[in-house]
Amino acid sequence: MIEAVEAGGTSRRTVMGMAGSALLAAALPLPARATMPGPRAIRLDLPPAWENGNSVPLTVTVDSPMTEQDHVRTIRIVAERNPLPDVVTFRFTPLSGMAQASTRIRLAASQTIRAVAELSDGTILTDQAWVEVTLGGCGD
Repeated sequence: MIEAVEAGGTSRRTVMGMAGSALLAAALPLPARATMPGPRAIRLDLPPAWENGNSVPLTVTVDSPMTEQDHVRTIRIVAERNPLPDVVTFRFTPLSGMAQASTRIRLAASQTIRAVAELSDGTILTDQAWVEVTLGGCGD
């Protein structure tokens, strides 16, 4: 089961948690952010350049056995240069089978997009990708 919650419908507690996760991810050195040792890794796939920021394709995948003891709880997508930086949160359970989601997002400008995954044991995995946007898709 995957549940997507858009930023406009999230609670204050969720937004604060996302902000904390994003700050933690930004404080980590780049190699620690991209992958974790062992079979667990997160991959954020975005095109390096996209003409229109109104609809940029995105896929995020976390390598996980998705068992009751070891699974991905959430994956958050953050676009810091957007008016609302918390773009989407995907929620997973062991019944999801795999931790992967694809969507299209709006981007206000060229920027680094971050994916922050929380695992069932509390581990945080992050990845990031730069997207060059010719025409921004978010108004002020």
